[in-house]
Amino acid sequence: MIKCVILDDELLAISYLKLLCEQIEDVEVVKAFNDPKIFLNEIENIDCNLCILDIEMPGMNGLQVAKLISDSKKIIFTTAYKEYAADAFDLNVVDYVRKPIKKERLIQAFEKAKELIQNSQKKDFIEWNTNIGKTIIFTEQIAYITTSEIDSRDKDVILGDGTSFVLKNLSLKSLLEMLPAKDFAQVNKKEIIALSYIKAFSNNEIISTISVDGEHFLRLQIGEAYKHSLIEMFGK
Repeated sequence: MIKCVILDDELLAISYLKLLCEQIEDVEVVKAFNDPKIFLNEIENIDCNLCILDIEMPGMNGLQVAKLISDSKKIIFTTAYKEYAADAFDLNVVDYVRKPIKKERLIQAFEKAKELIQNSQKKDFIEWNTNIGKTIIFTEQIAYITTSEIDSRDKDVILGDGTSFVLKNLSLKSLLEMLPAKDFAQVNKKEIIALSYIKAFSNNEIISTISVDGEHFLRLQIGEAYKHSLIEMFGK
């Protein structure tokens, strides 16, 4: 759910933007402001994850406001002036939407925001029932995950130092949702690998840096359905 706050010095612009947001699923406008100073006084105490900021405002513009907002708040800029685009993206914002705003373009911006918000909310550890009881496993330590040969509901996890655990009754889909998307890839129907443990890969196979017996490295077959996403992750 996107909970957004709007800042625009024009009341008509606020009303129009609120109307558009009400037509978009999973988007809630928590509050709207037409004064940057009041916005800055209140924003850190408002339960929201996205700020939609107009750039051209009297007294303090949206670029200045953005620099004073906590990193936990994602930002979409709106403006009628294209010359601000470079400065806007230097601030690493979600998107830059030109006025007059169209619903379809706003939906695109919200989709980007959703993905970033979901990724930022993912913890850097997994807490789950394992073969040794309730266990916290830090995701940066995970090298490889595979479906257990004993019980397909369980998942075998190998850490970078060779330590292994069995995650009890957890699907690969649910597991992927817990992991930082930028750091892990599903290779086939049964296996996930941390990208940092990939040594090389071809169209059909991944060679990892994970030692199997002290002499050989773990090799994974790439499933046809997963080739495209893997190539995209490596920018090929």
